[in-house]
Amino acid sequence: MPTLSYQQAGLVLKRPGTGATDQQIRDLQRHLRQLGYLRKGIDGAFGGGTEAAVKGLQHDLLHNDGNGNDGTAPVKVRDYNQGRVAAVTGEVDQGVAACISDMLGDPAFAKLSASDDPVAENGKIPDLLSALDPGTAPGPFLLGVLERESNLKHFLEPKVGDEDNFVLVGLDRNANEKHVVTSRGYGVGQYTLFHHPPTAGEVEELMTDVGRNIKTAAKELREKFDKFVNGSSSGTRADDRIEEFGTGPLRLCKFAEGDPRFMRDCKNCAQEAGSQDIVEHVTPWHSGTASTYQSTQYYKVAPPAFSGVPIRKNFKCDWPYAVRRYNGSGPNSYNYQALVLKNLL
Repeated sequence: MPTLSYQQAGLVLKRPGTGATDQQIRDLQRHLRQLGYLRKGIDGAFGGGTEAAVKGLQHDLLHNDGNGNDGTAPVKVRDYNQGRVAAVTGEVDQGVAACISDMLGDPAFAKLSASDDPVAENGKIPDLLSALDPGTAPGPFLLGVLERESNLKHFLEPKVGDEDNFVLVGLDRNANEKHVVTSRGYGVGQYTLFHHPPTAGEVEELMTDVGRNIKTAAKELREKFDKFVNGSSSGTRADDRIEEFGTGPLRLCKFAEGDPRFMRDCKNCAQEAGSQDIVEHVTPWHSGTASTYQSTQYYKVAPPAFSGVPIRKNFKCDWPYAVRRYNGSGPNSYNYQALVLKNLL
């Protein structure tokens, strides 16, 4: 197993007042990024983000048995503990450092990808989107989704003082203990995995190759359209669509296949739909509910972001509802839908 720069007898990396060097902290941050626990930042500063990443790792070393609601991970993180971690402290002592070394040295633990030229890789995204088959999902809607998910970035781009060039990763911490990572979204499409670590194939498909990530996002959006808009149960339907259009056949596009505007003319459709200003605690999700738009930990419902939103029910297709289900089904999904519809403009 590799010997890490911060594997020194008696050394503890922690916040604040660590006795580690700037390089040792950068090495730790790079390793936490490789292992999927740090969202961003290889800057040599042991701040709140690094501390949260260490806590997330320690929790997994104590509890992660490899099971997720989407499948099983290739290894169990807790197997690397071997009695060296007893509590979640946010501090990297030599027991934690030894666990990190073992995880890095095990080829069965798939590592997140980095890019030697992230600017060039990110620059491919517009052309890759243009080259997609419009029969899978409408390009403008997918573009709006990716802008919302990642600001059209697949890899982080290094900046002065920060060396981070790893794949973009979103960390959901929805457990009662806020350091616990419950799921991760990867790359430009932020495709979500609930198990950790990923398989080698998932790293290749979602992280290493930006084109494959975009194709996966397009297939995911199409699956939401086909299976989660007009389904037979509460988990497989969009309540806003059912309220506004009932359970009639899905509407793919107002233009016929073969028309050059088929699944491509979404900006004009968004303009023709008219617009509304969404007001927190006032505007209902749809006419059949008392639930209203509200701010969450991820969204602040306020102008100008929620002003001039295209009116969902005036679209002649069901993609606005598929877009919402791309994000789930709760309050956040309605906020997400509104912002993606604005992106069409």
